Amino acid sequence: MVSLDEPSRPDVSHDPQRVAWTALVQKSASSRQKSKTGRKITRTMMQTIERWELVQSGDKIMVAISGGKDSYTLLDLLWEAKGRAPFDFDVVGVHLDQVQPGYDGRLLLDWLQKSGIPFEIVQEDTYSVVVGGTRDGQAYCFLCSRLRRGILYSVAERLGCNKIALGHHRDDALETLLMNLCYAGKLQAMPARYTTDDGRFSVIRPLIDCAEKDIRVFAAEKSYPILPCNLCGSQDGLKRDVMSELLSTLEKTIPDVRAVMHHAISNVRPSHLLDIDVAGAWEARSAEVQPKAVKDAGPRRLTGAVVATSTPLVRRGALAIVSEGGTGLGSDEP
Repeated sequence: MVSLDEPSRPDVSHDPQRVAWTALVQKSASSRQKSKTGRKITRTMMQTIERWELVQSGDKIMVAISGGKDSYTLLDLLWEAKGRAPFDFDVVGVHLDQVQPGYDGRLLLDWLQKSGIPFEIVQEDTYSVVVGGTRDGQAYCFLCSRLRRGILYSVAERLGCNKIALGHHRDDALETLLMNLCYAGKLQAMPARYTTDDGRFSVIRPLIDCAEKDIRVFAAEKSYPILPCNLCGSQDGLKRDVMSELLSTLEKTIPDVRAVMHHAISNVRPSHLLDIDVAGAWEARSAEVQPKAVKDAGPRRLTGAVVATSTPLVRRGALAIVSEGGTGLGSDEP
């Protein structure tokens, strides 16, 4: 049964210490030196962190570094935010070398060493397992992500981390929503945070409200040494690519469709879905959990003129009505 007993978003608006964190980061020297796009991403990430309380005092956060633009951005900005936080927490970057053909992680290693951020690079040949265990026509992503996740969980436990930060952004969430809607028949996107099934870690996504196009611009400005993926990057016609193309097509006629869809998954009306568990949980919610105010004037109380009926019409005055007990089309019931 789905539980809706507690508000889905923590309210930290009355905590001056936490609310000040975004302002502190925005006013820092490093933030002032950023471009407009860089400041926008930083502000959005910090607002997400504060709204969902993704980072708390005493946390040790492992940031999974793939070598792509998203994880570089996350590690860089989270490390910057740590320096201005009004409480103590730790950050460590972890990169998994999956022994892919042509892999060269020297540029990543050089960047990490120069950054001053604590890090580990671990190696495990998941490439051979994925290629050998994937049938023709099947995407590598499912098996690859499961193996990678298991290794990262083990590393997080060894390092004493209680949280794992992933670089998923707004467009990842929208593509996942469409994939589940079109292929899996379920209404599911990506949460800003969740607890792993075994209860060991909280998984957080500080960039989940950030647009991919902004991250791409920021990564280019920062000249991150991007590492290509020779697994999923080698396959054509992936479902996620199809969903990305669909969004781009919609964008031609609805320019802000990504922002609108992103707002939609944070503006859910449980009472207007067809999931019995959700409906039951919503009806059983505690009194303080209320939907956002919606202005609804209700149906207009109009009486339609009878145009066809199996019951003879009688006239009262100048108005033709259905005989008593009739069930014609003239009812004013909604």
